[in-house]
Amino acid sequence: MSVPCYPDFAPLDLNLKDDLHPRLSLTADGVSEFSFAGLYLFRSKYNYRISRNGKDGGFIISGEQDGKTFFMTPCSAPEWETLESLFASHDYWKNISETVLSPVREELEKYGIVFEEDKNNFDYLYNRSDLAELAGKKFHKKKNHVNHFLNTYPDHEQRQMTSALIPAAIEVLDQWRQNALSKSDGDDADYKSAKEALDLFDSLALRGSLFFVAGKPAAWCLGESVARGKIFVIHFEKAIEEYRGIYQFVNQAFAESLPRFFTLINREQDLGNEGLRQAKMTYRPCGFVQKYRGVKSQ
Repeated sequence: MSVPCYPDFAPLDLNLKDDLHPRLSLTADGVSEFSFAGLYLFRSKYNYRISRNGKDGGFIISGEQDGKTFFMTPCSAPEWETLESLFASHDYWKNISETVLSPVREELEKYGIVFEEDKNNFDYLYNRSDLAELAGKKFHKKKNHVNHFLNTYPDHEQRQMTSALIPAAIEVLDQWRQNALSKSDGDDADYKSAKEALDLFDSLALRGSLFFVAGKPAAWCLGESVARGKIFVIHFEKAIEEYRGIYQFVNQAFAESLPRFFTLINREQDLGNEGLRQAKMTYRPCGFVQKYRGVKSQ
């Protein structure tokens, strides 16, 4: 099975991984959505369909959100004739990275394309060493949470995720879901995607850790390499909240366990959620993966 050429689209299928993964892994910016797993696990939420740009073999992804249609171009910008056709059938161009936009922005603005920063979708970037060490005053509160966890739960263990540990990780996920739904404003929005990520752990070539307290599964995180192996993106992080300080501990311990060639960790976007934005800012990002939105002026 292979990706059809534009204007034909195909649903995202697991059998397309060998077609998509090598090219997507070479994209330079580290956009969290632009990996095979990042697309496949949210294919139903956004009704993703995929096509190949015949010009250079890059991909065009079509999707839907909040009653509007969008397209994404992870590898490169299509030529104008293709873009004109895409704007005729889509409301906007989403998640345009710096590398894709910079070479063509001036030319495309002449055709009436208006670009703006999409800050709600900026990915938060952190130095791996900052998250692993939590050194200095700026991380004092985080360090206190980690120390509290270590002192309260000395019988803890971190194991590299394997297929044999998936049932234990699902046990944590189900408890996380129950807790999320019990809150007045809680939801389990990414439960389905997280469960599928665990079910397809080997097929999607993900990497992660499972954490135990007193022999019981207590938390896990899962992600993958992006940006040509320079950045590790965290797709999911779930824990049983009764263990105070566990999220801070998982964040620190997993960063410490990553190979040193991952200099940056991408913890994805805040989607305009003010609480999530504040939480991500407390870890002092060193930068952002900037993304732009493009619309065709009337």
